[in-house]
Amino acid sequence: MFQGSIVAIVTPMNSDGSLDIKSFKSLLDYHIESKSDGVVVVGTSGEAPTIDFDEHTFLIKEAVKHINGKIPVIAGSGANSTKEAIYLTKKSKELGADACLLITPYYNKPNQRGMYEHFKAINDNVDIPQILYNVPCRTGVDIDNQTVEDLSELKNIIGIKDATGEIDRIDFLKNKVNKNFLFLSGDDTSFLDYMQHGGVGTISVTANVRPDLMHDICEKMLNQQFGDAKKINNKLEPLHKAMFVESNPIPVKWLLSHLGKINSKIRLPLVTLDEKYHQNLIDAYEATL
Repeated sequence: MFQGSIVAIVTPMNSDGSLDIKSFKSLLDYHIESKSDGVVVVGTSGEAPTIDFDEHTFLIKEAVKHINGKIPVIAGSGANSTKEAIYLTKKSKELGADACLLITPYYNKPNQRGMYEHFKAINDNVDIPQILYNVPCRTGVDIDNQTVEDLSELKNIIGIKDATGEIDRIDFLKNKVNKNFLFLSGDDTSFLDYMQHGGVGTISVTANVRPDLMHDICEKMLNQQFGDAKKINNKLEPLHKAMFVESNPIPVKWLLSHLGKINSKIRLPLVTLDEKYHQNLIDAYEATL
């Protein structure tokens, strides 16, 4: 159910900073039509750090209702507070999400035992499929292979989104966890290699603007058509890199605005893309056409 190109969707906003639900639904339609294989709502790309609880649950509710089962909805429900993560994960289940994405606890920097107990508490309190999310460059903590292996034995933890770009991790873990444990890349620049080593898909930023090509690449990879997948991805490589010239989701929101799909509004402390990068993004996008 959770494989292929899963878009880490942005959260459109009006000029006053409020949620732009009309554009949000339009983006959801765009991804269904473009064959995205799933959507992550209120993740990093969705500006989860500056979305309040009411907005958070509202976005999940609207996504589930609007998509109406056409593709899976994965709700970002992690937090650096275990109590808050349990609350958001419970709400996600109540609202009909198909799974939850749980980021490692950021800022307070727990050790490996603390991270294990954090995820175990969520597992024990909410009966919904749960995907670990490891992105140490943003959180300041790194969940190690042994902790992932231990957590994979828990009932509700079904996989991991690995944004480290370190392929040796999947090489080690795929022989340690049960065969149903899912490996999803969280790094667009290395997802092709990750899938060739056993990953079943990617949770992608690039898929916000080229969902069609990301779907095609993942489909070919899952069918072991590696050469054909690589040819398509060669066109996307400059765009993968351009998506991170400034902190995500600054570049992708600007590009979506340039394409006429959303307003470029982004919440403080993030600000809109520096003008010196505009042509870089335009060129990278147009190279994929």
